[in-house]
Amino acid sequence: MSVDKIRELLELMNENELVELELEEGDFKVKLKKPGAGMMTMVPSAAPVAAPAPAAGAPAPAAAAAPAVDPNLVPIKSPIVGTFYRAPSPDSDPFASEGSQVNKDSVVCIIEAMKIMNEIKAGVSGTIEKILVENGEPIEYGQPLFLVRP
Repeated sequence: MSVDKIRELLELMNENELVELELEEGDFKVKLKKPGAGMMTMVPSAAPVAAPAPAAGAPAPAAAAAPAVDPNLVPIKSPIVGTFYRAPSPDSDPFASEGSQVNKDSVVCIIEAMKIMNEIKAGVSGTIEKILVENGEPIEYGQPLFLVRP
């Protein structure tokens, strides 16, 4: 199975909001799984799928205490797991900054997933009030990236 075929499968999953896809071609088997808040994984044939065990004595992840958020703000959430980038290249201006006006089709960032650069659109019209993640930071599915005042 080629890398291009796997990319097609990932795009199919994202376009159709699938959380799991399994495909067999001959003796090659690939299983792609996107848990609700976890990472997308590719499992080669005959390999068991298991979540990593927490380190002994490691504290359970806790939500950071967040300041009160204006209920009128709308979050722009990540549709995929990957790495967040504010600009198309390191020497380019960011797609959006705090105070930027955006519309539903405005590209606000790029998320790199499996070496594919995915442009993320705002999906809402308004003003970017807060950028919640840092450039180059790994992000999870459904994680809020921006807060927009409609």
